[in-house]
Amino acid sequence: MTPKEILEYQLFHIGNTPVTTGSLIAAILVIVASYVVARLARTVVADRLLAHTRMSIGVRYMLGRFTAYAIFFFGVVAGLQTLGINATTLTAFGAALGVGIGFGLQDIVKNFVAGIVILIERPFEVGDRVELDSVAAEVAEIRPRATILRTNDDVHLIVPNSRFMRDTIVNRSYDKTLYRTRAPVTVDNASDPNAVSEALLEAARVTEGALKEPPPSVQFRQFGPRGLDFELLCWTDKMVHRPGALVSRLNFAIREELRRRGIRLPQTEIQIRTIGEESAPPATPPADPAS
Repeated sequence: MTPKEILEYQLFHIGNTPVTTGSLIAAILVIVASYVVARLARTVVADRLLAHTRMSIGVRYMLGRFTAYAIFFFGVVAGLQTLGINATTLTAFGAALGVGIGFGLQDIVKNFVAGIVILIERPFEVGDRVELDSVAAEVAEIRPRATILRTNDDVHLIVPNSRFMRDTIVNRSYDKTLYRTRAPVTVDNASDPNAVSEALLEAARVTEGALKEPPPSVQFRQFGPRGLDFELLCWTDKMVHRPGALVSRLNFAIREELRRRGIRLPQTEIQIRTIGEESAPPATPPADPAS
């Protein structure tokens, strides 16, 4: 067979439309090209065209995703038209696909629709810190089927989008970029609470990443069994992925300020007794010779 005959060879029919080797290859090339262009367009829109605007990362990400979806959708339509499939055939194919989705692909469609709702309503965005089942993580990526969360230990969680529609999600970054961190500390019972408060505030002032506005605060929690329990609360805008680093810096600064001011931490007393000391009877005083 000549190349022309190979390209014009009829493989099968879709309705009354014959599908040849050439039309099938052209359709595949159009769909693959639209997929590549869609991925490039998503990156260009989100990271370059809108990078210098006041839009948040989440909004840019959403617009980039929708641009990619639109390009890929029209690419698929153009590819099917290359096969000679008309609107009536597409309608019939969509109806058959809908029946198949209803039976076997309902979870995939449910997650895809949930992903679209997340991108439109934006209960959270890429870069936000959320809590799911008491696990704190950063939103790394919102995909059509699932959302990628990155924990403080750099572990990635792949969560189906439909779960965000039925579960309660705590968004620590909703409508703001500030985070509050807590540093508990216990000092000796004999310490002056006012001096401790001044030391903790000074530690927050000299710690990198702790904001001066809103100002930090100190809470005298309770008279604990080991000493006086305090808690330093301060705000930061840099706790994107590893909040433990800020708490560690605060603890170093707190220890230095307490040492400099002579404020002692709770001391542990250990009493050691030997068996002989516990079992020996008390010594009898010697008799008075004069008596």
